[in-house]
Amino acid sequence: MEKSHAVCVPLPGQGHITPMLKLAKLLHSKGFHITFVNTEFAHLRLLKSGGPDSLNSLSSFRFEMIADGIPPAESDTDRMPDVFAVCDSARNHCLAPFRDLLFKLNNSSDVPPITCIFSDIVMSFTLTAAEELGVPNVVFWTNSACGFMGHAQCHNLIQRGLIPLKDASYLTNGYLDQVIDWIPGMQGIRLRDIPTYVRTTNLDDFLVKLAMQLMETAQKASAIVLNTFEELEYEVLSALSAIFPPICAIGPLQLRVDHVDDNRLECLSLNFWKEDSECLKWLGSKEPNSVLYVNFGSIIVMTSEQFSEFCWGLANSNQNFLWVIRPDLVTGDSAIIPPDFSLVTKDRGMLTSWCPQEQVLSHPSIGGFLTHNGWNSTIESISAGVPMICWPFFADQQTNCWYCCNKWGIGMEIDTGVERNEVERLVRELMVGKKGKELKKKAMDWKREAEKASSQVNPVDMMINQVLSINRINK
Repeated sequence: MEKSHAVCVPLPGQGHITPMLKLAKLLHSKGFHITFVNTEFAHLRLLKSGGPDSLNSLSSFRFEMIADGIPPAESDTDRMPDVFAVCDSARNHCLAPFRDLLFKLNNSSDVPPITCIFSDIVMSFTLTAAEELGVPNVVFWTNSACGFMGHAQCHNLIQRGLIPLKDASYLTNGYLDQVIDWIPGMQGIRLRDIPTYVRTTNLDDFLVKLAMQLMETAQKASAIVLNTFEELEYEVLSALSAIFPPICAIGPLQLRVDHVDDNRLECLSLNFWKEDSECLKWLGSKEPNSVLYVNFGSIIVMTSEQFSEFCWGLANSNQNFLWVIRPDLVTGDSAIIPPDFSLVTKDRGMLTSWCPQEQVLSHPSIGGFLTHNGWNSTIESISAGVPMICWPFFADQQTNCWYCCNKWGIGMEIDTGVERNEVERLVRELMVGKKGKELKKKAMDWKREAEKASSQVNPVDMMINQVLSINRINK
């Protein structure tokens, strides 16, 4: 039987490339030839971080690059360009070079014909190319199912007159605190906990238009895969299945990949920044559950004032911490550590620029996670049994935060403004307080559920069979 060939196309962002790589590894373990397609911006960033040979993988797992319209100079800096500009550029410039790549692959003698395309849902141009080629296109929603449902309500919220906001005062006058009680699987959620496209006075806002476009893409897809598991988001997944094409919850991806026995791909990772593994040695010197891990992801930026408040909140908590500070974490500046901070925290704090997060979260010394609640961080924390302090920034992070704090019982929310006293209080409560012990117990319960989900019947097999059957029908 001819080998199947999956073309995988992530959005050019760290939080999207990482889960797509895991999905590609799973497909490869099922016998697929993989062509992993990065945009030029992402490709250059990955080579800069990993070295010139880092994308030379196996003959059956190859990396390709397509032009994206982003000036090469922006790939040669530690500071990420605007995430919306990256999305827009990729969607507007990639179709033609992607068509050319598919033609080249299908006319190559050393790779099998293309069987299917797996693409990030934002990379909607792939649907056009897949239709022209006559192969199924499975879209990958890399965020949570609850985030998906939140984005799916954009049209309903407009129809009901809840958005756009009448003016900017509605952001602070309590309007966003009203409870939305008609969304399936999201009973009790407030308007402020819906993805941040709701926080606009203009329906031409980029996030509003993107939410509508994502749902249009979802309706056209052959199938939709999500990095979550049934037990965690059962109600929302059931409701989504009644609205959209076949939906498959294949997570937690990191636990499923752990079951793959393939030394050739085990060490393959794609990072925009070099990982510092020295922090693992430092963690080894600390007591179990004694270290707070702090990481705000790959694109979140904060003001210098917020950075200072986090610094002194952590310092005043008297707790051990490992803090990932990217070169571009602070708006317009490099992150300047207050002069006395290093002295005060010398014996109990470690700073690094990037780290192997899954290994850190699963380390016995980690007792809590101060996070922006991006979905990768959230599902990885759940899988490791680590409770969270949640500081959501944008997109579906607010929704993930609400679920962590109100549905799953594994998080506490920190106010958007950030004050050192609140940071200090919440860190102490999480690490040594009564509430923290309750959250840890619940987090361990969810860890067991995640492990159970990853070791039972593999939904990836069912999804593959479904995709291959679509391909046979098309032919």
